[in-house]
Amino acid sequence: MDTARPCCTRQLNPRQRHLRQWLALTVVGMVMVLGTLSLLTLHPWLTPPAAVSRDALAAFPQVMVWAWERPELLDFIDPNGVGVAFLARTLYLSGPEVIVRPRLQPLQVPHETKLMAVVRIEADRRRPPDLSVSQRQVTTAAILDVSGLHGVSALQVDFDATVSQRTFYHDVLQHVRRQLPDSMPLSMTALASWCLYDDWLTGLPVDEVVPMVFRMGADQHRVRRYLAHGDFRPAYCRHSLGISTDEPLPTLQTGRRLYMFHPRAWRQEAMAGILEEVGQWAVKP
Repeated sequence: MDTARPCCTRQLNPRQRHLRQWLALTVVGMVMVLGTLSLLTLHPWLTPPAAVSRDALAAFPQVMVWAWERPELLDFIDPNGVGVAFLARTLYLSGPEVIVRPRLQPLQVPHETKLMAVVRIEADRRRPPDLSVSQRQVTTAAILDVSGLHGVSALQVDFDATVSQRTFYHDVLQHVRRQLPDSMPLSMTALASWCLYDDWLTGLPVDEVVPMVFRMGADQHRVRRYLAHGDFRPAYCRHSLGISTDEPLPTLQTGRRLYMFHPRAWRQEAMAGILEEVGQWAVKP
């Protein structure tokens, strides 16, 4: 029995069938492209957005005080306006070793205070670190460990890495970021020179870079002269700033998160005066 065919159709040879299929696919592809372009034109919000810098530390106050290794009784601060970045652990890199020194001094803050745990890394000059994979792994683990301290909601690493130590430091930060929860911001301090004429920070997996404009040693006058007429070059160095209460404030735009170091234990009267002086920094432009 013959198979019925639809009326008015004709049989095509293989070459004609192949050509018809190719034309059909081409037309479908053009329709899809034109449709997508029209959607993007009619609905700008569908356009893939450019990279947007978000403030992962938006929940933190604009004024932060560093609480270093000494008894700090900060129960008098207003947690709505002041946060605390406290030295939680110091790591000494010596030869192949990582010597871990925990915080030994008491710290008191109001219950609602936003806390950032700071890990300070120091390299032994007499016995330089070997910067091995093993040393990197131990350093990474020691940093990650403080993120689990009670009340801590951000992490900061403080390391004045030399040129030969930068690859090691970069790798440590990479591994720390990969293992931290996404909800835990990662901050780092930076020598002021790193944000001016010695930039190597691009691409580091941190949410905040805090250039320190105090205790700058031989770079002090050079950096201050530059900042008197300009600003830090990379944009990521323009969101936060580290100062010391016993040195002059730099000439920079306000609206940055301000980290304040005090050479002595914080006292209520002294802090009140300092906060009045730097109050402008807490106002975002």
